[in-house]
Amino acid sequence: MLRWKINFILVFLFLLGMVILGRLFYIQVVKADFYKALAQGLYSIDKQIIGERGEIFFKNGEALAINMDWSLVFSSPIEVKEKEIAAEKLAEILSLGEENKSSSSPFSTAQVAKDFILEKLEKNNLYEPIKKRITDEEIQKIKELNLKGIYLDREKGRYYPQGTFASQLIGFVDADRQGQYGIEGYDDEILRGKKDQRGKDIFLTIDYSIQFRAEKLLEQAKENLEIEGGEIIVMNPDSGEILALANFPNFNPNQYSAVSDFEIFENGATQKIFEPGSIFKPITMAAALNEEKITPQTTYLDKGILMIGGWPISNYDNRIHGEQTMTNVLEKSINTGAVFVEEKLGHNSFLRYLDKFGFFKLTGIDLQEVYSENREFKKGYEINFVTASFGQGIEMTPIQLIRAYSVIANGGKLVKPYLVKKIINGEEVLGGEEDKSSSSPFAATRVIEDDLVISQKTASQLTAMLVSVVENGPYTKGARIPGYWVAGKTGTAQVPEKGTYSSDKTWQSFVGFVPAFNPEFVVLVKLDNPKTKTAEYSAVPIFQDLAKYIVDYYQIPPDHE
Repeated sequence: MLRWKINFILVFLFLLGMVILGRLFYIQVVKADFYKALAQGLYSIDKQIIGERGEIFFKNGEALAINMDWSLVFSSPIEVKEKEIAAEKLAEILSLGEENKSSSSPFSTAQVAKDFILEKLEKNNLYEPIKKRITDEEIQKIKELNLKGIYLDREKGRYYPQGTFASQLIGFVDADRQGQYGIEGYDDEILRGKKDQRGKDIFLTIDYSIQFRAEKLLEQAKENLEIEGGEIIVMNPDSGEILALANFPNFNPNQYSAVSDFEIFENGATQKIFEPGSIFKPITMAAALNEEKITPQTTYLDKGILMIGGWPISNYDNRIHGEQTMTNVLEKSINTGAVFVEEKLGHNSFLRYLDKFGFFKLTGIDLQEVYSENREFKKGYEINFVTASFGQGIEMTPIQLIRAYSVIANGGKLVKPYLVKKIINGEEVLGGEEDKSSSSPFAATRVIEDDLVISQKTASQLTAMLVSVVENGPYTKGARIPGYWVAGKTGTAQVPEKGTYSSDKTWQSFVGFVPAFNPEFVVLVKLDNPKTKTAEYSAVPIFQDLAKYIVDYYQIPPDHE
């Protein structure tokens, strides 16, 4: 009886094995072509779900983000017989280890690559991608293997021909074809195609040549000044058009997965908060001038130090300047003079003007941005208003600050910065500067606030004062451009650190516009912790180099002998 049961089990197992072998033979031999076609069909369907992505260009048509045909290798796991051997052979060909190996992995690169591929081959799928963007050498070696269930194909993928250039501005497209950061993330819906429809192309306001020069200057600042980071913005003060938005350090969007510190993806010009220091003094001055609490010739007596609630407020290098005009306050960047102006203005009026200048809200730029609510400053303590008058204890982004300076440059109007020049669907312009229709969805990005922040008179007075800063100030003469009046101001601010201010870290900056009395552009240079004492030796020379370049590049006529 026992023998009969054993024989029955053996026969059953034999028949079961034959059924499985027969099924495998049917799938892998008889129906091989069918499953191959099905796997490739699934891949084709996947490609059709998302249409070809729109491309991105600089102002004058230079390519920033384009689509390219790339080769890839994928598998149909149910067709692969000896999965372990196939994984090992593919691992020897494909450069996968570094992409999939963690820093703590005890395995070799080859082992990690093999495990990665084997995991894919063991899935119960008809289509499983292994690697995209394979090289011609990898293609040839895979063909020579002639492995069943392993296929080659081509697809369109994102490519950034400029490499690290303008990387925070552009962002990248991830493995799931989703735009991340920069224009790719902000305008993902516009760029993303649907089924057989191609996405829309975007032309930016960014001028390639000016952007290139700005980024080169930041790279040189890393070498010469050992900066930890920095931003340069160039903007048309009348329209809000951004001509350059440069950041340092950069990353390569073609290799975004190699980046370990995700903070580098953020655009410092719109997403990083800082305290401006003395470049904020003209904003304080503008408010008081507009309220007629002072004039450029108003004088006060500087004694070098003030005591506010037990806190000493002193000037740079503890200098004592004696009797000074308001123009002198800006020329010599006198902290106590800014305090005098804020006291004349009054705290409530000061707050109201800061709001009108846009420091407590987003600028509306067509890019990811943040802003500080400045809660600590708004608590209303006397010391907070005092330090804010000269740019410490109040926070903002670089884009907020250059927007505020544009108010001075353009005669009092608060403009909305913008980056998208036009959006094109085939031959049709859908939005941007070329689309003049009132129904344009981008018309709102060109709107200027109806109410003036300051009067034309105030803007003219302050411009003349800022020209005097460059011409007569002890720290800003390096910003001069022969034949052109330059209006500008330096700033060196301490960096807050653990509830106090760092004794050795600073933000150093300069903002200026040219030609001063009929500005074509405004430039902001901000450097993170350069190895210089003040902005006179760091941001000012960079501004002068870039501003002189733009003047020559645009062939702007000089405004005086």
